[in-house]
Parts: sequence; C-alpha cells; structure tokens
Amino acid sequence: MQPKVGSFSSLEEGQIPLKMMHQYNKHLPLRLLLLFLLLGVGLLFLYISMYTYRYINIHNVASSIAATRIQTHHGCVQETKGLESWIRPPSRLLHAMNDTELFWRASVVPMIDKYPFERTPNIAFMFLTRGPLPLAPLWERFFKGNERLYSIYIHSSPGYDPKFKPSSPFYGRQIPSQVAEWGRMNMCDAERRLLANALLDFSNEWFVLVSEACIPLHNFTNIYTYISQSHFSFLGAFDEDGPYGRGRYNEGMVPEVKLSDWRKGSQWFELSRKLAVEVVQDSLYYPKFEQFCRPHACYGDEHYLPTMLTLRSPHLLANRTLTWVDWSRGGPHPASYDAGELTETFFKDAAGGAQGSCLYNGQTTNVCFLFARKIAATAVDHLLENSFKFFGF
Repeated sequence: MQPKVGSFSSLEEGQIPLKMMHQYNKHLPLRLLLLFLLLGVGLLFLYISMYTYRYINIHNVASSIAATRIQTHHGCVQETKGLESWIRPPSRLLHAMNDTELFWRASVVPMIDKYPFERTPNIAFMFLTRGPLPLAPLWERFFKGNERLYSIYIHSSPGYDPKFKPSSPFYGRQIPSQVAEWGRMNMCDAERRLLANALLDFSNEWFVLVSEACIPLHNFTNIYTYISQSHFSFLGAFDEDGPYGRGRYNEGMVPEVKLSDWRKGSQWFELSRKLAVEVVQDSLYYPKFEQFCRPHACYGDEHYLPTMLTLRSPHLLANRTLTWVDWSRGGPHPASYDAGELTETFFKDAAGGAQGSCLYNGQTTNVCFLFARKIAATAVDHLLENSFKFFGF
C-alpha cells in the first residue's frame, strides 16, 4: 500500500513532504527580511550611539574651553577694572625684587603724556639715612595736613628697624635697603633704589633727596608751589677745573664720557619724573662710573648724576641745588649747626644763599634754597619751639 503524501511514515524516512517544503520556501524571504531589518536597526543604533558619544564629548570639551575663556576673561576684567590695579601704588614698600628687577619695573612708563584718570601730582621725599631720623618730629609737623600731596621713602642701613608710631607719616615707609658708603658707587645705588621705588607710584611727579640731617626752610605749601611751578629740575652740574673737579676724571671712561663732559655737583637733588626714569634706566654711563670712579680718586655721588644728566638732558636742569650746605669751614664734610646757632636770621640768610639771589624760571629771586643741612639732632626741640617763626609752620 502506498503511504499517503504527508503521512508520518514519510517523515520517519527523512523525506520532506512537498506541502511542508512549499510552506517553508514561502516563509523564508520574510525571515531573511526580518533578519536584515534587525541587523539594520542594530547598526543604526550603534551609529547613533557613537555619534551621540562623540557629540557629547566635543560639547564637553567646548564647554570646558569656553568656561576657561570666560574665567580668563573675567580674570582680566577683574585685574584691569577701571585701571585701578595698574595705577594703585604698592600697599607695602617691602618687596622681594632685586635691583635689576626693580629698575626694570620702574622703567616701564606710558608713552602717552596725558593721564586717563584724575591725578594729583605728589612730591616724593626720599630720606637717605644710616639709621634713625632724629629730626622726624619737625618733618612730621611740616607734612601735617598735606597728606594728598606727598609720599615718603626711607633707605637706611640694612637691618635697621625704625620705631615710628602708626600715626607717623614715616611709619611703614622703609624700602628694601643695602649698604651705602660715602664716596662709593653703592651710594648712587641707594639713590637709584629710592627713585625706582618712588616711581612705582604714578602719583609721584617730583623727587627730592634729603638726609637725616636735613630740614625744610619753608612751609609745605611754599615748597610744593616752588617745585611744582618750576620749569627745571634742581641739580648742580659744574665744569670745575683743578684736582677736585676735572682732576678726578679717568680716561678709561672714553668714549661714553669725555673730559669735556665731566661735571661735579651736590648729592642732594630734586628731579622731575622724566629725569628720575632716565637715572633708573641708565645702562650706558653707570658701568663706566662703577669701573673707573673709585674712592679717594673719584666720588660717584658728586659726579655720576651731574655728568650723566648733563649728557642726557642738560636743557632740563636749573644747574643748582635746593639744599643749602656750608662748606666754608673746610674739610671733607660740611659744617654742622646746633641749637645755639639756629636763629631766624640764620635761616633767612640760608634761604637766600651766599649771593642772596638766584634765577627761578629765568627771573631773579631771593628764595634759592628750600632745605638746609647739616642740622644737629640735639637741635630738634629748639626747632619745634620756633618752627612757625623760623619756617612758617
């Protein structure tokens, strides 16, 4: 008997019935289509995942860069807010800069003359001392009430710790100092150090060098007016013959400094801001003086600035000092005066000088000196008792 098509016996024999084969062939394309569809969906999901990861990563990096730029931008805005951080003087005069760094920093000056902010020009009083300021009580009375018109800088022997009260204008005004010896170039280093520190304050327009033995001969208003209205800076610079003038010149200074350029003058000066910058940034003449101007043969504090500034800016010099000194008694140092010699007549004569007159902005005047030295420390009480009669303050 022939088995029926599609019976179980045919399966047992390993044969696929025609009907089942037809059904299998009929569903095969659908399965393949489903397989390809699932594969396509998987690939699409993989692509989307990779793209999303890449986008998120790029977005995070961009956000990080943007945040950094924003922080930097805000940092710049914070630093340059209204020019305040650029023009504000140092809150503390003690710093860690060496002379090279300090002179470089002080030499950075704006090239536009007009200041883009309200500025009250100050006089920087620079005290070059060995230690204490015994005449400080007189200076404190002189400065009182004029706080917006002056600043103070003190260069003393290293290690000296001044004991000024917090209420004193001298409190906290000591700059980083080094050894300064009379007759040596390190005395000029101290002067340049004072100028450089004072230049860091844009308010300082005029720079006056005084010592612990100096006193003012007039009240603050008169001195401020005299200095601020002058067309010139006050520094003596003379071509002096003889052993104490040209006799101190060394031919090793050629070609920067010739004998005809050699000048002599008082150590105590008043300089404009322009000339103060020239002194601090000088790298042409200073090395020559450091090498060839040696003690006993040459004294740097009497020759360096008069010679250098005569070479650089002779048209800006009044060619005289504002500090009266008495050399009439002879010797290497000027005369010193104590209380018994300090009278109203003495100070009147000192203000006019030996000649009694001088030139000020091209006109003759009987006010030639604004300061005097050397005044003994023991005279301070006498000066305080008579300050209004002697000086007008």
